[in-house]
Amino acid sequence: MVFDKLLHRSTNDTEPDYIVGLDIGTEYVKALIAHVKGETIEIVGVGRAHQELSDMHSGAISDIAGVVRNCEDALSQAEEQAGLQGKRVVIGIAGELVKGVTNTIRYRRPQPDRPLDEAEMEFIIEKVQDRAAAKAQKQIALETGNEDVEVKLVNSALVSIHIDGYKVSNPIGFQGKDVAVQIYTAFAPMVHIGALERVADELALELVAVAAEPFAVSRSLLGTDANSSLTAILADVGGGTTDIAVVNDGGVEGTKMFGIGGRSFTHTIANEMSISYENAEKLKVNIDHDQVKPTVKKDVEKAIDKTLEVWLGGVELALSEFDSVDHLPNRIFLCGGGASLKQLVAALETRDWYKDLPFTKRPTIKHISSKDVLGIVDTTEKASDHTYITAMGLLRVGYDTMIGTSDADSIKDKLNRMLRI
Repeated sequence: MVFDKLLHRSTNDTEPDYIVGLDIGTEYVKALIAHVKGETIEIVGVGRAHQELSDMHSGAISDIAGVVRNCEDALSQAEEQAGLQGKRVVIGIAGELVKGVTNTIRYRRPQPDRPLDEAEMEFIIEKVQDRAAAKAQKQIALETGNEDVEVKLVNSALVSIHIDGYKVSNPIGFQGKDVAVQIYTAFAPMVHIGALERVADELALELVAVAAEPFAVSRSLLGTDANSSLTAILADVGGGTTDIAVVNDGGVEGTKMFGIGGRSFTHTIANEMSISYENAEKLKVNIDHDQVKPTVKKDVEKAIDKTLEVWLGGVELALSEFDSVDHLPNRIFLCGGGASLKQLVAALETRDWYKDLPFTKRPTIKHISSKDVLGIVDTTEKASDHTYITAMGLLRVGYDTMIGTSDADSIKDKLNRMLRI
């Protein structure tokens, strides 16, 4: 049956304006099928499948065959609802070894009187990416203890350009000696990317792009607005990892990930109360239910609180690494299944975890809803809550990758297109 479906998908001539967003999370696989209509992305199919404990580890795939089965389940649901089968897919990548940073390179032009052209900008951008790749390789080698680890560029986006100290939105045609370019780049180990490529291959889908998941979340909120002034911290709390992006004035300052998510809370409950993982998960999800005894509820809350202290420490450490920003944004937007935990939201809102960080005041906390996502419409009304935001962001990355160059594009669009892989 599965083979028949794969064979049908591989020979099916679906219109090229349909795209699949596949969020392979630690707890769930989520599949969205969308129709691209001009600048609007319409979700026409939604599917979700549960992952086994052994399928993923810290946000990365550990059992390819198991993950493929779950993806097939989620895709079947989405395809049945959409009434068609997707051929092109964008898959998200998470995990502590995905490194996303914004680098600034200052380039002294040998001919300052000559107007800047696209060829020179391509040369400068290549220099930034080479420098960022060397940094990422060094960092991942240090963390894994493997000096030969291979890394690959996952995403790039232009943040800002300054010429002789002046910020410009279109550098082409400008004269000047010093060009400072800020570019966000995300790199991941080849072994992780290879696993995602294998999954797409097994599903008979064409892999359009792989996206660092916090970058995808930021793209969902920025949309096609090249002049966006969005300033916020975005936190995607998944089952195995928490992924954080800092967005300043529409530009991604960087992304950080650490290996504590929803499953960490469940494991602590199971260990502290000497019960199975499955029963611990049920208690965590139904903690406010009337049938849960007060004594049991107290024990569950105590276990959750224990992990919360560690999780808040992870958030604080991740945000402390954004040392290039003078002040951190005063808004935190949450998404992901782990962000459904009420105690987690309450801890962010009431505890003093933020005091030693460069905030000007206590940050406000809110869940991202589908209404906050720009240019994506959910016609199914099944992907409206904060747990589907990452998958929506993957659709946006797919849209970015698929659109062709036109004369109407802004220079920022054209430069960002140079960055695509």
